[in-house]
Amino acid sequence: MSYPIEHKLVIAVASSALFDLSESDRVFREEGPIAYREFQEAHLDDPLAKGVAFPFVRRFLSINDRFPEKRPVEVVLLSRNSAITGKRVFRSILHHQLDISRAAFLEGKSPYPYIPAFNASLFLSANESDVLQAIDFGYPAGTVLPTRVVDDLDDGELRIAFDFDGVIADDASEKVFHVGQLSAFHSHETEKSHIPHSPGPLADLFQKLAFLQQLEDDAVKADEHYKRVLRMAIVTARNAPSHERVITTLEHWGVSANETFFLGGMGKHRILEVLKPHMFFDDQKSHLKSEGGQVPMVHIPFGVANIENVED
Repeated sequence: MSYPIEHKLVIAVASSALFDLSESDRVFREEGPIAYREFQEAHLDDPLAKGVAFPFVRRFLSINDRFPEKRPVEVVLLSRNSAITGKRVFRSILHHQLDISRAAFLEGKSPYPYIPAFNASLFLSANESDVLQAIDFGYPAGTVLPTRVVDDLDDGELRIAFDFDGVIADDASEKVFHVGQLSAFHSHETEKSHIPHSPGPLADLFQKLAFLQQLEDDAVKADEHYKRVLRMAIVTARNAPSHERVITTLEHWGVSANETFFLGGMGKHRILEVLKPHMFFDDQKSHLKSEGGQVPMVHIPFGVANIENVED
């Protein structure tokens, strides 16, 4: 049997995020579940193409190669497929040499209730309804948005970028912003600059990734030639003086980012096109854009920004 999952940083991924299922989905929508099953059986040995989350997942799993004794990470598959139609997904996983062995096949049902059962700190899916239900139950989840898949095999680094409010932290400060003026928001954050924020939907993920950074710090101390895998960034619309509460929160949690950008409302795509993260998480769809269409984007449908449908 595999190692205890409760000791790992676990990411759950739907087959719709991991692979390109556009052709399969078309068959299901136009011809129904029986035709879909026949289609998958007829193409059982045809590997599915890489999906938006594939480059992120492949690099995430490579962390285990660096720490083979600890094997600190795991990816599990949570799928709406049945076990029978899911055979093609697992054969594609084998074809692409992804170390994924655990799965749940729900035969049309949403898999989100099983996020805590698998100890997952993140659930990625292209099914917006599944993600919304997960967020409503307080589970960490994000909708993978359509993006042109670019997987540079010569680039072994894993770059992950996060918005702050409504993603790493809760949306308490966003609520202040949306009911008042920018000056009121800055005054509020300055007054509370010494008070850390409460955790947001991806706080657990961020903190566990920071633990992996510590493993890499130790590896560098032991071997100066060790090449890091993980690089984390925060890209937030905040600027001074509201920046200080972000730093207070991270210090309180005992974590940090490799790069932090306080943009003051500047377009985030200007940074993302340079940073080239393998995944960027934001709670506002208006921020999830890149001119080249090559930055994998994940929408976290949490908090006031999504309830009121307003923007920073």
